[in-house]
Amino acid sequence: MADTIDLVAGPTMTDMTLDELRIALAPIIADMAAFDGWSDAALLGAADIAGVDPAVARLAFPGGAIDMIAGWIASIDAAMQAALTAEALAAMKVRARIRALLLFRLEAMGRQREALRRALAIQALPQNAAQALRTGWHSADLMWRMAGDTATDYNHYTKRATLLAVYASTLAVFVEDDSEEQADTQAFLDRRLDNVMQFEKLKSQLLRPRERFDVARFLGRLRYPAR
Repeated sequence: MADTIDLVAGPTMTDMTLDELRIALAPIIADMAAFDGWSDAALLGAADIAGVDPAVARLAFPGGAIDMIAGWIASIDAAMQAALTAEALAAMKVRARIRALLLFRLEAMGRQREALRRALAIQALPQNAAQALRTGWHSADLMWRMAGDTATDYNHYTKRATLLAVYASTLAVFVEDDSEEQADTQAFLDRRLDNVMQFEKLKSQLLRPRERFDVARFLGRLRYPAR
């Protein structure tokens, strides 16, 4: 927790915008959420630790728990971008890049496993489904962009939808995984990624432009059939 606090505390705290404060304060709220849930008590505890005016802290999370969770995920997005640079990912194949990005996120959330468990339960509530989807989509989009994807056609959407499904199902396994070094989660993730890569390969084959019909070539084959 100390490392997180060091990142947010200091003389520049009062100069932060609400968006900046949301990302800076959310990881401390996650520490509190393991005991107090994603609640006002967790928010006030985090504000006290960081030296933030409670009223300002509340302004940063007007939607309550679901906004606190979104801020926490945004902080993980930011940490992922800082840790896995384009240079670090360049030497990897696409599958390895996506795997590295997902494992980074699992490791980051694993330090606050109980907060994650509670966050998933809150996101699963019907009234939070739309925002949870937007938050997850943003993370999936970021991972694909970091992995080098530049698709702008329907592939842009199918790739992100598929990755979001992999991410969500892997998180569900991860929060219940008591195996050594989360070996079961990693094995599950590898199987899902293999399925995704097979799907992308099949999709590419099915959508490959068909050879155009050439009348002259067809007539030539009739006259000089291949042996």
